Amino acid sequence: MKRDVIIALDFKDGKTALNFLDKFVDKKLFVKVGMELFYAEGPSIVKEIKERGHKIFLDLKLHDIPNTVKGGMRSLSHLGVDIVNVHAAGTISMMKAALEGSIREDGTRPLVIAVTQLTSTSEERMKEELLIESKINDTIVHYAKNAKKAGLDGVVCSPLEAGMVKNAVGMDFITVTPGVRFDDGEKGDQVRVTTPKNAKEIGTDFIVLGRPITQAENPVEVYNRCVKEFCE
Repeated sequence: MKRDVIIALDFKDGKTALNFLDKFVDKKLFVKVGMELFYAEGPSIVKEIKERGHKIFLDLKLHDIPNTVKGGMRSLSHLGVDIVNVHAAGTISMMKAALEGSIREDGTRPLVIAVTQLTSTSEERMKEELLIESKINDTIVHYAKNAKKAGLDGVVCSPLEAGMVKNAVGMDFITVTPGVRFDDGEKGDQVRVTTPKNAKEIGTDFIVLGRPITQAENPVEVYNRCVKEFCE
């Protein structure tokens, strides 16, 4: 699978997001539409971005009873998104239901992936606040194995765990990794982070960057730098 950089469109409204995309003249991007933008604009923003020729990772992290997730996934899949995710903590049966719901009438479907642990979660927080006593790496690998059993295509994890996930589940199992920052940039609220270059060496398939690109003085220049470090 060809590596790619996904830009997180973490904007408050569609106008701001589309104005940002206008900066990338003649470039077809892979972008992430998350909760803030989707909840503000609804399906229309997804359709507009797709009409412009961009690929979309719809990052809504579905987590509910299996039947509800199946129905929700059916609606989201029909928007033509390329990747969509659920929470692995929702159990294997929920993930199986999500996969079933993602299949369109023509037999196609988006890639369906599962969130293992958020990159803002540390092992200390996991133990003290979530009462999960296992090591964070063990938990992430276990959740990845559950996602594989459910038939999903991959997981969201930090780039620091991408290698161990692939070693445990298979090299063809997709890893989508936020928590990527440049050496000379701010970490923000991310805890488990690495650089685009290191993410490439680890072997992850997709990296997700938001603020380092969207808040840059020259977003196109920063994006091109990221592509050079990670994809070339």
